Amino acid sequence: MSQTIKLTTAQTSGLVILRLFVGWHFLYEGVIKLYSPSWTAKGYLLSATYMKNFFQWLAGESMISIVDTLNIAALLIVGLGLILGYKTKLVSIIGIGLLLMYYFAHPPFPGYPQGITEGSYWIINKNLIEAAALMVIFLFPTSKVLGLERLWAKKNVQASTT
Repeated sequence: MSQTIKLTTAQTSGLVILRLFVGWHFLYEGVIKLYSPSWTAKGYLLSATYMKNFFQWLAGESMISIVDTLNIAALLIVGLGLILGYKTKLVSIIGIGLLLMYYFAHPPFPGYPQGITEGSYWIINKNLIEAAALMVIFLFPTSKVLGLERLWAKKNVQASTT
């Protein structure tokens, strides 16, 4: 039983803006880390309060350079993909995975230390909220409204009609 939901222009515009804002946040975080030669995820991973063994393994000497590189690359790829409207389903899934890693390193669970946070959270924090926003972006094809996927879809339609 499949239903098609018709969105208003305002709703679609809101979803496009959400995609662009989340994309900007990812891209910004990736660029800042890329151009900060002393940046590393090591301290964040070593201070993990949940799944400590896993995050300490990621912070180990044999893994940290790979983890840092993959973190920066994922942030840049997700950010650019969302802003450009290219492969938005794929980059949304990558972004959700990255945010869940951040979330589970320092979850706002009762009884766990909160560490340095921007507020007092209980179960839900900004990482989980942004992951939910990426789920919405995944579910609604806004790149077909504004993005490279729209341009290529038009080219494919024109090529198939000629």
